[in-house]
Amino acid sequence: MKLKSIKQLKSLKNKIVLVRVDYNVPIKDGKVMDIERIERSFLTLNYLLKNKAKIVLISHLGKPKGKPDAKYSLRPVVRHLNNITKKKVHFVEDCLGEKVINRIAKLKAGQILLLENLRFYNGEEDNDLKFAKQLADLAEIYINDAFSVCHRSHASVVGIPKYLPAYAGYNLVDEIDNLNYLLKGFKRPAIAIIGGVKISTKIKVINTFLKKYDYVLIGGALANNFLAALNLNIGKSIFEKEYLKLAKDLLKKSRAKIIVPIDLRIAKQISAKSKVEVIDVDELASYKNKNFHIIDIGPKTEIYFESFINLAKTLAWNGPMGVFEIEKFKNGSYYIAQRFCMHAKGPSFGAVGGGETISILENLKLKSWPDFVSTGGGAMLEFLENGILAGLKPLKRR
Repeated sequence: MKLKSIKQLKSLKNKIVLVRVDYNVPIKDGKVMDIERIERSFLTLNYLLKNKAKIVLISHLGKPKGKPDAKYSLRPVVRHLNNITKKKVHFVEDCLGEKVINRIAKLKAGQILLLENLRFYNGEEDNDLKFAKQLADLAEIYINDAFSVCHRSHASVVGIPKYLPAYAGYNLVDEIDNLNYLLKGFKRPAIAIIGGVKISTKIKVINTFLKKYDYVLIGGALANNFLAALNLNIGKSIFEKEYLKLAKDLLKKSRAKIIVPIDLRIAKQISAKSKVEVIDVDELASYKNKNFHIIDIGPKTEIYFESFINLAKTLAWNGPMGVFEIEKFKNGSYYIAQRFCMHAKGPSFGAVGGGETISILENLKLKSWPDFVSTGGGAMLEFLENGILAGLKPLKRR
């Protein structure tokens, strides 16, 4: 997919450019705790600054339910930006109205203004075209650099391009180029690792990878659906009954490609105080006790999954292998992360996405090792499912 890119824009001097960024970042005690998404916007901002544009940034933060809430103000983001950029970033406590219009009128070439949280208005999530038009009227050009919200049909994503010339920013182009590679032109063998909790949110991407890749490794609570489909005892473990038939159908159709755990770590309770036991999956067929939870893949599965990772020339990973948030349940997720990163650092192209997956890499200080780390969890999955997102359609080259 080819997008209309910011690189095509040359005559930007004194033009007011509205840039949709994703500064939906964790904030604690007024301090930004994770700067990844903010830093990803810098290439676009520097290009606009270099070309003497007047930059107006728009973003959301959290879920304020359509009304102003100090807890979800973007002001801490401005303080952070001012600490790490040479340019002072200005701020206005609204995203619409006379106050905003007057502040933009005072902007000089090469200045940056961040508007307050878009979700302080219901019109953002409702994709109200009147709201979108009011935002569009603030500028002359629109840039979307927020891949992580491109699967949302929100006013700032799909509404504004109806009224302004629209282009993709550097971060958005980079995301699409890398994710496109996972779908077309990738080298084989190609291996996908899919974990997490709900099969309902990942069934389509599993289907995509089963059609395109050599193997799909399944971990986390997601694997419970396939183990249950094999008529194995999964105790009190989480799974989605309504997707049981679908899991059975997938196993029937693609059993050779679907790689499930061969052993598991189990515990009576999902608690740091619980004792961890290891059980082979083959034993579950005759295992009578149902008073347990599957909390991680087992040590044999770690090595089994590693053997597939070592084959790969293309690797995609989304979702943990277990309840990694609890110290004694993190082994599988951390083991796979280390092997994934080592292989991605070497002979394989490796791409990861999803907040939990990235959190694991951050904890291990391995975030720089994969070839590509996506800023979008849901957006990444939906793009890999469909090859298009609502927010990309207005940006496609004709």
